[in-house]
Amino acid sequence: MATLGEVYREGRRTLSGAGVEGPGFESDCLIQKVFHVSRQERILHTQQSVTQGDFERFRDLVRQRCGGRPLQYLLGEWPFCGRNLLVGEGVLIPREETELLVAAAAVRLDGAAAPSVLDLCSGTGAVALALADRFPGAKVCAAEWMKPALGYLKQNIDRSGCSRVRAVRLDVLNPESPRLFHGLDGIVSNPPYVRTDEIHGLQREVCREPREALDGGADGLDFYRAIASLWVPALRAGGALCVEVGEDQAESVAELFRGAGLSKIRFHTDFNGINRVVSACLASET
Repeated sequence: MATLGEVYREGRRTLSGAGVEGPGFESDCLIQKVFHVSRQERILHTQQSVTQGDFERFRDLVRQRCGGRPLQYLLGEWPFCGRNLLVGEGVLIPREETELLVAAAAVRLDGAAAPSVLDLCSGTGAVALALADRFPGAKVCAAEWMKPALGYLKQNIDRSGCSRVRAVRLDVLNPESPRLFHGLDGIVSNPPYVRTDEIHGLQREVCREPREALDGGADGLDFYRAIASLWVPALRAGGALCVEVGEDQAESVAELFRGAGLSKIRFHTDFNGINRVVSACLASET
């Protein structure tokens, strides 16, 4: 009968052999999923025996991971801004760099006790829920078009118990959609921004995520054009717009925003020194 220590070592060895980065970390994550023990508990109880059935379940998850299935999908949830969010096939996985979008929006909305916020392309609801946490009086609408992602969005809102966040199925690119909104204090979005011809070159794990959540058109800017032309009028005077962008897109997005009448444009740099978020305000009425 195998022990926790043997399970961990086999998982780490197999993942490493498949070229998975951080094989020790991922082995521990899968151990916690199957055996319900943390890394610290695994170390303290390394000689603890496990059942053969659980060992085989662990091996199956390791095989799937070696085959390119994202770790987050195997675990079924992933942390973002202090919350564990349900994730799985059909929804974009929340990423650490997107926390910068939340931080930038919070700065722009600072001073608004009960801001009205719209999160476009909401996915899991990561940004919407994080902003609701930052602003206890906020009312946040989380908009998503893809049905699988919408399912995760609704589950995460229900799981949070936050009645101030509501989900709506909405196509960002449809010119009719913005007519439902007006006088917003803020719009935030982490839209699809990968160039169509670059999708095939992404990491194999990323390619397992929904293409619709990645493909931003020929130049990656389709959604930013729509947001600038269709959605800026839904902001109140002085309202904020904050978006996550691809590695070399900040200047192009800023130019679209200027053309839409936005000002006070700022670039927000991530931990890799990349301009990852662009934020701006709609000029106040005089």
